Amino acid sequence: MSSSNPLGINLSFCVKRWITPQLWGPVVRDGLGLDTVQFSFDLVDPMWPSTVVSRHAKDIRNAASDYGISIHSAFIGLAHYTFNQLLHPDEDVRAYAENWLERAYGFAAEAGIPAVGGPLGAIASRIDGSEADAIDARDYDSLILRMIRLGDKAKSEGLSGLYVEPTPMRREWPWTISQARQMMNDVAGSATPWTFCVDWGHGTILPLYGEQADTMEPWLVGLKDVISAVHLQQTDFIFDRHWDFTETGRVVPAEVKAQLANAGLSACPAFLEVFYPFERDSASILSALKSTVRTLKQDFA
Repeated sequence: MSSSNPLGINLSFCVKRWITPQLWGPVVRDGLGLDTVQFSFDLVDPMWPSTVVSRHAKDIRNAASDYGISIHSAFIGLAHYTFNQLLHPDEDVRAYAENWLERAYGFAAEAGIPAVGGPLGAIASRIDGSEADAIDARDYDSLILRMIRLGDKAKSEGLSGLYVEPTPMRREWPWTISQARQMMNDVAGSATPWTFCVDWGHGTILPLYGEQADTMEPWLVGLKDVISAVHLQQTDFIFDRHWDFTETGRVVPAEVKAQLANAGLSACPAFLEVFYPFERDSASILSALKSTVRTLKQDFA
C-alpha cells in the first residue's frame, strides 16, 4: 500500500441520483479521477428479493472491473442507520437487524466486496430526555454477542473484515475512546476481525466532548492499532455536517494528513463521505465534488 493515504469516496453522494454502477462508475473514474470507492447500502437494500439482490451484486462486480474501480468495503448508509438496529428495545427488531447485516454480508461477497461496516445501533431516548454516560450492561453484552455471531457469518461468506464506525452520541456505542478500546478487547476472538472506521466529524463534536476535541489526534493515537479506514468531511465541530470542501469549516486536509502520519496511519485509506439535500441539482454537486477532490488530492494522492 502507498506510503500516502489512499484517497477514495463513499458513494453516499450518489443516493437517489447515480444509483447504478453504470452511472456512478463513470462519475467516479472519469469525472472525479478516483479508482477506489466505499459502497453504500443506500443504493442496494439487501432485504430485496434474493434474485434481485444477486443480480445487482453481479452487475456491480462486473461494472467495477470494467471501469477499473476497486470497492474497498460497503457501509450501511443512511436509510438503515435511521433505525435503532442492534440496540432497538424490541428483541425481535434486533434479530431482524442482525439478519439484515447477514444478508448484507452475502451481497458483499457476491459483489466482490471484502468488508462491511457502519454504526451498529442506538438505544432509545428516555422520556425526560436525559442521557446516561453508558448504555445498559445488558444492552452492551447483547451487542457483543451479536458481533461475535456476525463475525462467524462474515467468515462463512468469505469476507476479510468488519467495521464499526463510532458516532458522537451517548445513545450509540462506542462514543468514547475507552469504550472503543473495550469493544475491541471484547470482540478480539471474532472469526472475522473487527476494526474501526473513524470519521473526522465524529470525534470532534465540541458540545459532546468539550473544547479539547478540536482534533482527531487522541482517537488516532489511542486506537491506531484498530483503525483501518477513515471518513473525511468538512464540518464545523458542532454537528456532523458531512459537507464537501467547497464549504467553510474547521477541517484542514494538510492537518488531517499530518495527524494520520503522526499516529502511524499513513497507509490507512481515507474516504470522502458527503451528503447533499435531495433538492439540490446534480450538476452543481458534480462541480463541488470535482473541486473537493482536487483539494484533497493535493495531500492524499
